[in-house]
Amino acid sequence: MTEERVELLLAEVQDEFGVIRVLEVADYRFLEFGDAIEQSCVFTADPSWLEYDYTRAMLIGALCHEQPESALFLGLGAGTLTQACLKFLPLEDVEAIELRPDVPRLAIEYLGLDDDPRLYIRVGDAIELLPTAEPADLIFVDLYTDVGPGAGHLAWNFLGDCQKRLNPGGWLIINQWATDDGKPLGAALLRGLYHRHYWELPVKEGNVILIVPADLDQVLDMQALTARAEALAPQLGYSLASLIKAIRPAT
Repeated sequence: MTEERVELLLAEVQDEFGVIRVLEVADYRFLEFGDAIEQSCVFTADPSWLEYDYTRAMLIGALCHEQPESALFLGLGAGTLTQACLKFLPLEDVEAIELRPDVPRLAIEYLGLDDDPRLYIRVGDAIELLPTAEPADLIFVDLYTDVGPGAGHLAWNFLGDCQKRLNPGGWLIINQWATDDGKPLGAALLRGLYHRHYWELPVKEGNVILIVPADLDQVLDMQALTARAEALAPQLGYSLASLIKAIRPAT
């Protein structure tokens, strides 16, 4: 028996893709798509707190960059990862592309997304709008619907174009579903597209975070990554060390 959780419905909207809800349960607020498919979880007292390992793993991907100034988020959700990156990284320029117009509004109204002057949000399909996005030091791909990963997660041209939009020395961070054997969805496609030159970080939610460098000469400096994560731990309020230990080369 799981403990009964008291849910408070704060908002519900219907758009062309289905239903979007914001729920409150104790100290947390959730963004849900469709039939109770949780998209994002926000700790109300601190919207930059990353509750889930997959978001912490994506932050680790960002920490692979020594001094990122620009970031592009393909898929905004509640914006917790965007908030964390704005708070903990030296970013000056952040763009987010979100498919559903109500999502940014609900994130600002109910989920603590700051109206940060460095953040520019555009509404539309990431696959279509990517060519008009500014090149960035960090690009995050997190395009999920209520039935799973969006088409972009397995689209060869789109995933290749994401890498091409990175500045030199940049990193592409993809929140990919894991298959039953623990490999990322589309593993063969990814190996071919990125020439096996990327790293994987499996997390307990059943996802594998892919950390892809801008080019083949670029390597992941584990020592520097660990040092940056350790320096940040007091501000974050949690350690990233156990997740960093789980990083592996492309499978």
